[in-house]
Amino acid sequence: LSSMFTTDTKKTDAPKNCTKCENNKFRKENVMRINPKYPIAILSASVIAIFGIKAEEGYRAKPYHDIGKVATVGHGSTVYEDGSKVKITDPPVSRERADKMLRAHVGKDEAKMKAMLPGVELSQGEYDVYIDFFYNFGAQKFYTSSMRRELLKGNHVAACRALLRYRFAAGRDCSRPSNWGPRGCKGVWTRTEKRYNNCMAAQ
Repeated sequence: LSSMFTTDTKKTDAPKNCTKCENNKFRKENVMRINPKYPIAILSASVIAIFGIKAEEGYRAKPYHDIGKVATVGHGSTVYEDGSKVKITDPPVSRERADKMLRAHVGKDEAKMKAMLPGVELSQGEYDVYIDFFYNFGAQKFYTSSMRRELLKGNHVAACRALLRYRFAAGRDCSRPSNWGPRGCKGVWTRTEKRYNNCMAAQ
């Protein structure tokens, strides 16, 4: 997933006849051109984002309890297309149904996230990172997050760094190897690291 999000940011040397600009300034402008930012209102989750969520969540036909003890099914969905909550006693869902549930969930998440970030501009890579976080942690967590506060102030790098704070599950710090056992939460940490790396690469 990290490689999918990462855009080729190979730097180009400043033109030899560039007598009025510094090399660093030229490189900064070049990077900005590679990762342009757009008003959040016109962005939508990319195919890469959807497949990334599928890869991270996996697929389980039968409802199960996630690490937070929430009933979950399909590709990490906790609600059905109509918004009703998944119950542990519900029947299995097919892969096709799981895909529809994921896309419906992401669509609703996008509308909520855009409402929480009025006037914010993001690159496509950033948008995909935050919608992945939104899908994983939920609306309330994003609303109160440091990322949202930093993005509203225009501090994009600080927002990326704030992603690293969300490494806890069931009271455990998932970045610690001592919590990586068979019933541990290493996956939470590796997904957090991917988000951070993809976010920084999208600047």
